[in-house]
Amino acid sequence: MPMFKLPLSGDVTQAINPWSFAFNPVGGQFGLVNVTLGQSSAPQVEADVLTDVAGYGKQLGRIADALHVLIKHLPKDVALSHQERAALQAFKQLHADIEAVKERHGKDK
Repeated sequence: MPMFKLPLSGDVTQAINPWSFAFNPVGGQFGLVNVTLGQSSAPQVEADVLTDVAGYGKQLGRIADALHVLIKHLPKDVALSHQERAALQAFKQLHADIEAVKERHGKDK
């Protein structure tokens, strides 16, 4: 069957936003969900990792789990400043809070 297209109905991938001229100084994008990935030296690699391997949440979760293991095996007598101990304690609390949310939602670790 032949493909029939009306005028101006071709394959267009450009986003047209008539309000961008008015709101551009404020940020330029308004909507329910706005995602900005930021600058990347290899955007296609990053996109493939996000779609084929793991999203940012899972990546951060795995890093946090590994860091939690390392902190747990940190010798008790290691010389840390007050700020360093506070940072470790804040991370432990963050990790515990995240685990509680995951448990509440029935997610595996």
